[in-house]
Amino acid sequence: MKMKLFSYNLVDTFVHRLSGMTKLICFLLLTFAVMFSYDIRVILFVMFFSLAILKISLIKYRQIRLMVIYVAIFVITNAIITYLFAPEYGVEIYGTRHELVHLIGRYSITLEQLFYQVTKLIKYASVIPLGIIFLLTTNPSEFASSLNGVGVHYKAAYAVELTLRYFPDVQREYHDISQAQQARGLNLSSKTKLGTRFKNSLQIIIPLIFSTLDRIEMISNAMDLRGFGKHNKRTWYNQRRMTREDFLAISISTAIFLLTIAVSVFVNQSRFFNPFV
Repeated sequence: MKMKLFSYNLVDTFVHRLSGMTKLICFLLLTFAVMFSYDIRVILFVMFFSLAILKISLIKYRQIRLMVIYVAIFVITNAIITYLFAPEYGVEIYGTRHELVHLIGRYSITLEQLFYQVTKLIKYASVIPLGIIFLLTTNPSEFASSLNGVGVHYKAAYAVELTLRYFPDVQREYHDISQAQQARGLNLSSKTKLGTRFKNSLQIIIPLIFSTLDRIEMISNAMDLRGFGKHNKRTWYNQRRMTREDFLAISISTAIFLLTIAVSVFVNQSRFFNPFV
């Protein structure tokens, strides 16, 4: 069976039982903690913590394989571009220079640049599992109610919910059109040249875009007919009450967030951990 990308996965685990509001708060706290700090010790701790939560959530690799591939391509591209445009940025940050290999011109491999880029890589590896957990364990309707709970207008929250709900539908429709086109002789296999595959994929994507726009118009008209947006507030069907588990999760996330800030302020006295001094 073909797995759906960004599809909500209903399983009875500790993470799934948390309310959408709790998961949103924990996600924001941990993400900000990782983004703020450049202390590799703290980031590694958050990374192992997020991987442990990923395992507890019973999310299988085949569910996230495509997402992991795209993210890996992005991370590698980001690392290459960072080095090409700022090969000495690590040296500027840490204030020392330990050259390992001189390549060409202004390009050298230094310990400081390696350390900086490895730290960035681990930052991504810490945040991505958190995003995956949040997306795959949170009901889109509950997520929308959580957004509304933190002050986002319900129209915007509802738009996000519809987007998340349509990812699996659009993916399924792409798969159906692809199968139909291949039955008519359209070659999308890996044996075809990349340019030809891209050209053939366009023959699927273009009708998919038009059918999606038609569906958006139909949904919009249906919502208008039902008076959506008439009132300033609305209630939510999928909104859970906070339980002891929710308060425990928020407490742990807050503790990690405060620990990160404390390490940066009182230990490193900077956002960066400098092992070269």
